[in-house]
Amino acid sequence: MNHQNLHTNRSQGSTEPRQKRYAAQNPDQKPVKAPRKNTKAHEQHRAPVRIIPLGGLNEIGKNMTVFECSNDMFILDCGLAFPDAEMPGVDIVIPDFSYVLHHQDKLRGIIITHGHEDHIGGLAYLLKNVSAPVYASAMTIGLIKHKLEEHGILNKVPLHVMEAKKTIKMGCMTAEFIKVNHSIPGSMGVIIYTPAGVLVHTGDFKVDFSPVDGERIDLGRFGELGSKGVLALMADSTNAERPGYTPSESKVGASFENLFAKAGNRRIIIATFSSNIHRVQQIINMAAKTKRKVAVLGRSMVNVIATALELGYLDVPKNIIIDIETINQYAPEQLVLITTGSQGEPMSALTRMAMHDHNKINITPLDFIILSATPIPGNEKHVTKVVNELLKSGAEVIYESMYDVHVSGHACQEELKLMLALTKPKFFIPMHGEYKHLVKHRGLALEMGIPKENIILASIGNVIETDGNSMQIVGQVPAGRTLVDGLGVGDVGSIVLRDRKHLSEDGLIIIIIGIEKNTNEIVAGPDIVSRGFVYVREAEEMMVQAKQIMRRTLDDCTYAELREWSSLKTKLRDKMSEFIFEQTKRSPMILPIIMEI
Repeated sequence: MNHQNLHTNRSQGSTEPRQKRYAAQNPDQKPVKAPRKNTKAHEQHRAPVRIIPLGGLNEIGKNMTVFECSNDMFILDCGLAFPDAEMPGVDIVIPDFSYVLHHQDKLRGIIITHGHEDHIGGLAYLLKNVSAPVYASAMTIGLIKHKLEEHGILNKVPLHVMEAKKTIKMGCMTAEFIKVNHSIPGSMGVIIYTPAGVLVHTGDFKVDFSPVDGERIDLGRFGELGSKGVLALMADSTNAERPGYTPSESKVGASFENLFAKAGNRRIIIATFSSNIHRVQQIINMAAKTKRKVAVLGRSMVNVIATALELGYLDVPKNIIIDIETINQYAPEQLVLITTGSQGEPMSALTRMAMHDHNKINITPLDFIILSATPIPGNEKHVTKVVNELLKSGAEVIYESMYDVHVSGHACQEELKLMLALTKPKFFIPMHGEYKHLVKHRGLALEMGIPKENIILASIGNVIETDGNSMQIVGQVPAGRTLVDGLGVGDVGSIVLRDRKHLSEDGLIIIIIGIEKNTNEIVAGPDIVSRGFVYVREAEEMMVQAKQIMRRTLDDCTYAELREWSSLKTKLRDKMSEFIFEQTKRSPMILPIIMEI
């Protein structure tokens, strides 16, 4: 694949020697002289670069950033977030794509750093509306294929597998992939060469000196960039509140060895994130060592493991993985089950097992269950419920952090400081985290000597512009969230959410009236139907009174009022609301329905 021919070459901006541009950023380096007559002219005509985050700032999830220069732009990541308690009925949340759709003629491509949902989950929804090639590692492309196939657009999107140190031209910008460690194989950071200078985006990362797959983060390349000069660093802030270093993934393997021994003759069931292939590899290694067979449960787990096997990211001994249909042929001490459900998701395999709703697995005292994941904030109650139900079935459940059954995939404070020390950026933009994470990350940058005025705490939609000399927020573009509910994308807004919340909290009362078309007389009703408000049979007296009030309200209406249905509905709603609140101190949604007979 010849990446140089994918897009038209555009002006690279300043031809000023790179050493000169970096001298101001690295005062310890000896400056290189350049012809004075050209310096000012080049600074004046250097094409500004704009960084526009459309997700992933002041929030966890739906990471998406636009990089723009002259008539070119590309997108880095396109993820989703999961709905919170204020979004009843919503399936997922994706970024607002309106800015990209409005400027899609400038779009040169989409780069994906890794295959987690918060980085690829919104991609299919975007690619239904824009045409652009996608660049990512082999593992990430494999997972993206599943997404695009589900949406019926797999054959319409050019997908390009990229390796570390490979570059791709995006008009007047060039992107280079750089190896990082994370909790999924094929994770990359991105170096962006622009007319204004070099930008470094870490993606989600940690520093693991003993990774399961042996592929360490390329700290040397980060250091090389820092020695030449980095205009701006954009770094993962997820664990900015945590001191020290993130433990190596291999530490979990040592814990598994102890826990497998503790399980004895019991069946082992391990719930983890489907994307954590390194964790799965260690489980398979221990199963082989203890002569156990492995069965896989959960649709996402099956898909991801199949993709990892196909691409060579998993090393599995022959005949160790068995079909779930055959597990009854083996004794408990011969089995390890790898399943989804570590977050207590209602429809996950582990939750269905806990609720005795799984058609193949029945939990008994002969089960030893390991939750190899830390609950995501907001999921604690769901996880606790699953643990309680599993314990009630007599199984032993390992979920406490003291057993070291999970490590994070994100860098803690000392690793974040190491990244700052290696890259020595002139400007710093904390990325990927809630506001408190961004503020903590800013504090680390201040400790590392970056001036406060050179640190930008941005929000989604901010336009951050730089010409290589300064960097500042210069504007705002449309940004926010788009709610996906079933097949509907964006058709659930604040009014619908308000109504759903109202219904969930106070219930619904429907007032039904039939009016004769010609004489305008009330010929049916008023009838009252209640849902989610009170149990009608236990509140008959109140409902009788409510009917009487509605009848008196109708009797008091003039002929003209009976013809003006909107004002009639308002009058009925107000009278009913007043009565119900007086009786119950509740405010259900009241819906008058008038039928013309």
